[in-house]
Amino acid sequence: MPSRKKSTMFACSFCSCVCSLVLVCVVLGTRRWVSSALRFTRTNSTVTVSLDYGLFQGTCEQLLEEGLLVPQQTFQVADSLSSSQTRGTNVAIIVVLVLSLLTSLLSSGLTCTNAVSNPYQTFLGPLGVYTWNSVCGILVLVAMILFPVNVEAHRLSEELAHGCATSLEKHIQSKHSYGYSYWLMLLILLLNVASAIIIYFYDHARYSKKKEQERPIENAPKDVILF
Repeated sequence: MPSRKKSTMFACSFCSCVCSLVLVCVVLGTRRWVSSALRFTRTNSTVTVSLDYGLFQGTCEQLLEEGLLVPQQTFQVADSLSSSQTRGTNVAIIVVLVLSLLTSLLSSGLTCTNAVSNPYQTFLGPLGVYTWNSVCGILVLVAMILFPVNVEAHRLSEELAHGCATSLEKHIQSKHSYGYSYWLMLLILLLNVASAIIIYFYDHARYSKKKEQERPIENAPKDVILF
């Protein structure tokens, strides 16, 4: 059985990994990634298209210059994408987040195992926790970079606006505001860092104690050494 200190440290790390796992599921399932307001010209008028969307679904509404508001409608992101560039990037973000979900699951399993037992293999200990938390953090960071690139550089919102509204001509202006689903990835990143730091403190304390036990003669009295 593991010591009380080890069980406590790995249990804290386990809680952090589980929170990370849950948040990745929330990020994948919600559609509050970004809110976009885009203005287009239309024959003898202008129209403002408001979008709220995530990786899979979104909502769209139109406000005409005359003050007429078109009712909000729901759309599927994949069905509204016509460019291979935006579609490919969106799929890449989904794949990256699914992989981060798997690595969070592996990290949760390792920390739980170490909290209740002492596995023999080195990779099932702190080294495995460091590895999977690092991989998860890197994957989440990649997703955080790819999504704004898709919105800003690949004009994802503009393409979705054309998919949910008709007779749009020239694009005049656009404004983007990233929602809680996107910023939750920053919290996931921090949770992975926190989990690794907790295990590092435990591993460092164990290493220091082991070194002290390997050098008993340095702390022995001089008369005992002479004898």
